[in-house]
Amino acid sequence: MLKPVPDADGAPFWQYAARGELRVQSCADCGEPRFPPRPCCPHCQSFANEWTPTSGRGRIWSYVVPHPPLLPDYAEQAPYNVIVVELAEAPRIRLVGNLVSAAGARLDSVPVERLRVGARVRVVFDADGGLPQWVLERP
Repeated sequence: MLKPVPDADGAPFWQYAARGELRVQSCADCGEPRFPPRPCCPHCQSFANEWTPTSGRGRIWSYVVPHPPLLPDYAEQAPYNVIVVELAEAPRIRLVGNLVSAAGARLDSVPVERLRVGARVRVVFDADGGLPQWVLERP
C-alpha cells in the first residue's frame, strides 16, 4: 500500500495521524485553517502556524470509483472508492481518503452503492501508520 512521504510542512499532520488525531494547520495570527500545510498563510501572509485539533467529522463532498484500478497494488480490492471529505469545522478544507466499514478495513469494504454526496462521515485511522480513512456516521 502507499505510504505518505512527509515534507517539513506536512510532517506534523502525519505525526498526529499516527497518534489517531486529525489536526489541520492554522495561522497562529489570523486563525485561518489551511490544507495542504504550507509555510505562509495565504490570507494574512504570516509565517506563524499551529496545529488545531478537529472533531474528525465531515461530509462526502465528492467521490470516484476508479475503473480499472489506477494502481496495480490495489487491483485485488477493486472496485474501491476514493472520497473527498469536507471537514465540518473548516468547510474550505477537503481531504482525500477512502470510505471503509471500520478502521483498517479493506478499501472494498463499503459497497459502491452506499456512496452518497453529502453523507456524514468521521475519521478513523489504519493501524499501519495513521493513514486517515472515513466511516459513515450512520452505517
